[in-house]
Order: sequence, then C-alpha cells, then structure tokens
Amino acid sequence: MMRALYTGASGMNAQQFRIDVTANNLANANTTGFKTDRAEFEDLLYQALRTPGGTSATGVQFPTGLLVGLGVRPVATAKHFSQGSLVQTDGQLDLAVEGEGFFEVTLPDGTSGYTRSGSFKMDSEGNVVTADGFALIPNITIPPDATGIVATVDGNVSVQTPGTPTLTNVGQITLVRFQNPQGLQAMGSSYFIESEASGAPLADVPGSNGYGFVRQGWLESSNVSIVEEMVSLIMGQRAYEANSRSVTTGDEMLNTAVNMKR
Repeated sequence: MMRALYTGASGMNAQQFRIDVTANNLANANTTGFKTDRAEFEDLLYQALRTPGGTSATGVQFPTGLLVGLGVRPVATAKHFSQGSLVQTDGQLDLAVEGEGFFEVTLPDGTSGYTRSGSFKMDSEGNVVTADGFALIPNITIPPDATGIVATVDGNVSVQTPGTPTLTNVGQITLVRFQNPQGLQAMGSSYFIESEASGAPLADVPGSNGYGFVRQGWLESSNVSIVEEMVSLIMGQRAYEANSRSVTTGDEMLNTAVNMKR
C-alpha cells in the first residue's frame, strides 16, 4: 500500500488538531486570565530501507541512508504563561497578578485550584470567592459594615468601617508558583490543578522572592494575539489542503497502477 496515503492522512489529522487548538484560543480571546495554547508535533517512525553507514555488496560504505518518514502526530499542547495586559475596572475585589503566581482557591471536592482570573466576589457571609463560588485561600472575610476595601500590592487586605479612622486588616493574599507551570492540568473555567509534572505548589507573599504583585481594581486579560492566531488558522488550513492533495495524488497513482492491465 502506498505510504503517501497514510502519511497524508496523519498530516490532515495533525492540522485538524492545530486548528482545534487555534479555534479555542480565538474563542477565549476575551477570557480573563486565559493563557494561549500552542500545538506541538513530532514526526513518526522512519522505515529504513538502507541504514546510514551500511555496507554495499561491493564493500563500499553508504554515506547516507535510505529512510522514508511515516507521518506526524500531535505530541503536546504547551501553555504560554506570558503576562496578559491589565485592564482597569475599579472593582474593589477585582485583582490582577502582575508577574508570576496564581491565586489559590478551594474546589468543590476540597482540593486546591489555581487561577490567574482575579474577578472575585463576596458570598452571603462576606467570604471572598470566585464567580463560581470557590473560596480564596487563605480565606478572607469582609465585615458586613465595611464601607471600603483596600488591597495593597503585597496582598494585604484591609477594610474601612464607620467610626474607625484607620483601616482594619482582614487578611493576607498569597500567591502560588510551580517549578513547571506548563505541567499544570487545565480544568476549564480558568482553573488549573497540580499534577506530577508541575511539581508541588510554592506559596509566598506577593512581591517577595520573585512573586508578582497584586493590583487592585485591575484584571488580567487573555494573552491571545488575534493576529498570530489568524495567521496560524490560515497556515493550518493551507497545510490541511496540501496534505489532502497528497492523499488524492496517492489514490490517483494507485488507480493508474490498477488500470495498467486493461
């Protein structure tokens, strides 16, 4: 069977995967804290018809081999954790991380989730939670009589209350980093969870030891570049068409070979 049929089909599958990843990036161009994915590929095994350095029947060494590649396959989707631009909202519980680090929240199963989306709210008890209702870690509770909330760049959270001339501290925000953030497992809704590849979470105060700063009244937008994604989309489409053409060509060649006896 002609190798071009299977090789071209593997290329079509790979480009379809690339377009799927690109489409997801474009769909999340306005998602707070979203990080771009990049599809990565590797070539498949090679069929060695003659190995490099082999010896011919006359005893002469071949300087090159005779190898035929068998296609391509997706091998990874790498997250790019570059900083997204900050958008001012003036929301008292809108927080952006400028630099490295994730906010840590408690997921419904009791485990920790990590996010760059700092669009926080208050629940009925005054706890600072995400839009999905997941509590921030460490837990911060805003008193019911608070008239203002102040979060400093180092994560210190204070409130203004009636009759009190000074601010009252109600908690400390910490940020979490990982040895290999690309090893985090994306869970959707802008959350990540720890994996064996990411390493254990390392928590510290914002602004110390290389951790980012917390900016109150700002949100980090997606780091998706619309222009780059559109170029990737066009390139993927063209590569898909080219691979489909190699399948068509292989089929026509087989058809020619079959009809030779007629």
